Amino acid sequence: MWEKDWRQQAWSALEQPWDVLIIGGGITGAGIFRRAVAEGYRTLLVEAGDFAIGTSSRSSKLVHGGFRYLRNKQFSVTRESVREREWMLREAAHLVTKLGFVMPCPQDRKTAAQFAIGVVLYDLLAPKWDHRSLGHKKLLAECPILNREAVTKAYLYYDAGIDDARLVYRILRETALKGGTALNYAAATQLLKTAAGKVCGAVITDRSAANLGSREVRASVVINATGPWSDTIRSQVGAPARLRKLRGSHLIFSQQRFPLRHAVTLLHPKDRRAMFAIPWEGVSLIGTTDLDHRFDIEQGEPFCTAEEIEYILQAGNATFPAAQLTTADVLSSFSGLRPVINTGLADPSKESRAHVVWDEEGMITVTGGKLTTFRIMAEEALAAAGPYLPHPIDLSRRVRYFDRLPELAVAGRVLSSEADYLLGRYGAETEQVLAAAQEGENQPIEPLPNLWSEVRWCARDGAVEHLDDLLLRRVRLGMQLPDAGAALLPRIKDICQQELGWADARWQQEVKRYKEIYKKAYSPAPRGF
Repeated sequence: MWEKDWRQQAWSALEQPWDVLIIGGGITGAGIFRRAVAEGYRTLLVEAGDFAIGTSSRSSKLVHGGFRYLRNKQFSVTRESVREREWMLREAAHLVTKLGFVMPCPQDRKTAAQFAIGVVLYDLLAPKWDHRSLGHKKLLAECPILNREAVTKAYLYYDAGIDDARLVYRILRETALKGGTALNYAAATQLLKTAAGKVCGAVITDRSAANLGSREVRASVVINATGPWSDTIRSQVGAPARLRKLRGSHLIFSQQRFPLRHAVTLLHPKDRRAMFAIPWEGVSLIGTTDLDHRFDIEQGEPFCTAEEIEYILQAGNATFPAAQLTTADVLSSFSGLRPVINTGLADPSKESRAHVVWDEEGMITVTGGKLTTFRIMAEEALAAAGPYLPHPIDLSRRVRYFDRLPELAVAGRVLSSEADYLLGRYGAETEQVLAAAQEGENQPIEPLPNLWSEVRWCARDGAVEHLDDLLLRRVRLGMQLPDAGAALLPRIKDICQQELGWADARWQQEVKRYKEIYKKAYSPAPRGF
C-alpha cells in the first residue's frame, strides 16, 4: 500500500475536494480517520512529522483506566477508560493484551483500606470482577524482587499493555486500504479561510525527501487533532492558549537486569506519587514523571532530564531494593507530552485527563484525554463536525476500528506465540510480512519478540522516510537494545538498501541523523535539543 512512489501518487490527488481534513497523525487523528472513512466521507489525514511521532509513541504503553485518577476523584474519566479498555481487549486481540498489576499495600491501615476499596471500585466501573489479594508468600512468588521487609500484602488487578505506535499504524493502514488517504511528513503550514473567516482547508507542505512542494487543500471541515501542538494551530483562528503540556518520562531496562512478571504500582518515597514498573516488548520500563514541559516543543523531541532520571531510579530502588538499579543499567529513555487542559492547579498530577472538543471558526479541535479513550474522542469530534459535513453522520451505528484477524497457517514458519504477536500488529497483512522474508528472517531478534521479517516489511511498505522512523516507531529496536541497536546496523543496512534504495551516502546520512536523535532524546543520558 505504501510501496514505492505511493507518496507522489497521493500528492497528485490532494487538490480534489475533501469532506474531512484531519491534522495530526497520532492515535486521536487515526481514530477520527477510521470513523470518517467508515461513514463514507472523503478523508485526508496529514502529519507534519512521522505517524505517531508525538505522544502516541511515547506513552506508558498501557491501555488502562488510570487507577491513580481515583485518588483525584476523576471517576468519570476512570469509568470511561476502563470500559474502553475492555472493548479494546476484545476488538484488538493480540495488540492490546491483558496485563496484571501488583499493587503493594502500605503498612498503615487507613491507606491499605483505601487500596482495598479502590480495586473493588476499579473493577465495578468496568464492570467485571478480576482482582485478588496476595499475602506475603504469594506476593514474593509473583514478584520476588519486591522489598521483602516493607511489603507484606498486595492486590493483583488487571489492565492492559500495548505497543502504542503499532496501534496507530494498524488503524491508519487498515483505514487507508478502505479508501482514506494518510500522509506523513506533510505539514499543515497555514489554514485556509473563506471571506467570512470560516476555516475551509490548509496549505500542505511536503517535508519528505521527495520535496514535493506545497498544495492548497480544501475540505468541508478541518479537524485539529495535534495533541500538544493544538494551541499552535488554534492560534491561527485567534483562539487563546488553553493547554498545559505535561512531560512524562520513562527509563527502559533489560528484562535480564530487571525481570518483571507483572506490572507493579510504585509510590515514590519522596512525594508518594503513583508510578509503574511495566514488562513491555521484551524489556522493562519504569515511569512516569508528571512535570510542566518548559522547553519549546518546536525545537526538538522531548527528553528525560537528569533530575527525572534520578527521580525514577529513586522510585525503582525504594520498591525493588534488591535490584540496585543505577544509571549504568538504563538501556534507553523516552519522554512524551500530555496535552492537558490547564486549570492552574499547583500539582500537575491533579489536572484532569478529560478531553475537550471546541468549534472555533468552523475548525474542530479535540484534545486532552488519553490513548485509551481515543474512540470516544474521535466520535465526539465528528459529532461536532456534523453541521459542516455533506451528509449526516450516524454515530449510533457501531463500527469496527480494527479489522477481524484472519486465520493464519504458521506450521513450520513461526511459533504460535510469534504468530499472535504479528497478527496483533499487522492484522490481515501478516501473511505478507511472513512471505516477504528472506532466508532466516522469520526468526526473532533476541531477546525481543520482533522478527527480522518485520524490519524488511516495514522498510518495504511502512511509509518509512528516515531510519529513526523504522527503528524507533515501526519497530522499537532503538529503544529496546543497547546503544540504539548499533550491533544490528550492518544487517539493517542491507535491508534498507534493498527495500528503500538507499545508496551508501544516504545510509550514512540516515545513521548520522538517527544517532543524533537517539543521543538527544532516547539515550540513557539524553542531552536534549
